[in-house]
Amino acid sequence: MSYAIIRNSNYKKENLAGLYKHNERKNTNYSNKDINKEKSIKNYSIKECNTTYSKAINNLIEKHNFKCRVTKQTNLLCEFIITSNKEFFDNIGEEEMKRYFRTAYDFVAEYQNLGEEFIVSAKVHLDESTPHLHIVFVPVIHKFDIKSGKEITKIACSEYWKGKDSYKRLQDNFYKYITERGFDLERGKNNKVEHLTTEKLKQVTNYENIKCELEKEPVQKIDNSNMQMIIAQNQSLQAYTKKLRYYLAKSIKSIEQVEELKEQNQQLLNENNQLHKENNFLKKYIDKTYEYISILINIPKTSIKNMINNFFREIKEKEGE
Repeated sequence: MSYAIIRNSNYKKENLAGLYKHNERKNTNYSNKDINKEKSIKNYSIKECNTTYSKAINNLIEKHNFKCRVTKQTNLLCEFIITSNKEFFDNIGEEEMKRYFRTAYDFVAEYQNLGEEFIVSAKVHLDESTPHLHIVFVPVIHKFDIKSGKEITKIACSEYWKGKDSYKRLQDNFYKYITERGFDLERGKNNKVEHLTTEKLKQVTNYENIKCELEKEPVQKIDNSNMQMIIAQNQSLQAYTKKLRYYLAKSIKSIEQVEELKEQNQQLLNENNQLHKENNFLKKYIDKTYEYISILINIPKTSIKNMINNFFREIKEKEGE
């Protein structure tokens, strides 16, 4: 069974150089032993980045005059890794594989009204065991600004991923988009693996590779005299393995809950800051309105405020009767 797989990671300024070197294959050596450098020539770009990711972001900020304050904690880039299993790509062939990745690229450009301009790089890697696509983009949002009366575009990772079900919605939308265009795939499993970092994800999924290697090991002849001892050891190991799996599952679940709570907390902080800004703006707007009315009808501003306050006070008193 093959799945439509899409996973996201967020990156701060300090991580961009390493991400650029890995995706664009600028390194001489790689810690990932799965990379076959002789096959790297087969990698190709759907959208090529002709500069570093940091410079590409700076160019976009300058071009669109983004009013954003970049700190060490700002997530400037997001990266989708899009793939399936090796069997799927072997079955569909090279041309359909290219169409799959191009379709995935179109999905990202359209998702949440992002826009192709804000995709920094889209690189297909064919030099690892399973083909996959790295799409690096600036998480911008387009929204109406009350103060200016215009639509604004700004870098806002927390708003792009607003809501605790944001990753689930991504999975649902990607699955729908890709299958409607003719790819016979199952929806990615609805577990929390998609929240893990790339390194943690590799650690979890590497279990399948280890299991596969163990299954290939030749069966050894066993001395009958040692059979009972081996059976007893095997039963003990099975019980121990069962306990390890239980505690590993609990540990992973705890990590996921902590990460989810951190994300929700950050979203609430951002929403709270936004409400404070809007509240201050409305206060200034109302005060300025009082000032203009005062000029128009030649009545002191304080008198107008008192009249309106008295009006609302009478309404509340009547409602309380």
